[in-house]
Amino acid sequence: MTTPAQTESTEAPTTVILTDVAAQKVKALIEQEGRDDLRLRVAVQPGGCSGLRYQLFFDERSLDGDVITDFDGVEVVVDRMSAPYLGGATIDFADRIDAQGFTIDNPNAGNSCACGDSFS
Repeated sequence: MTTPAQTESTEAPTTVILTDVAAQKVKALIEQEGRDDLRLRVAVQPGGCSGLRYQLFFDERSLDGDVITDFDGVEVVVDRMSAPYLGGATIDFADRIDAQGFTIDNPNAGNSCACGDSFS
């Protein structure tokens, strides 16, 4: 698993973690777009059946307070409002018969819905 470069610490991670498999998939999707200015933006928005829902999308913007982490050439951006909800969350990519797409394992989620797209 690729992890951001950081000094050794016992504190909880302050940003998301992108697995190697997810980083490869993001890199392939960005290459398909034919652009080199895109980054994966991960955000939390109100909604979903549990109160908050995840959003993952490609973005070229830089917003004030963004937390940017590089995973082997793939930049992941989290806005300052979403960062407290996503610290330590692991983003993976599954391509199996029982699961397909990006998944988020978030230690900050107290409850989540069955679809896995929202949490509280």
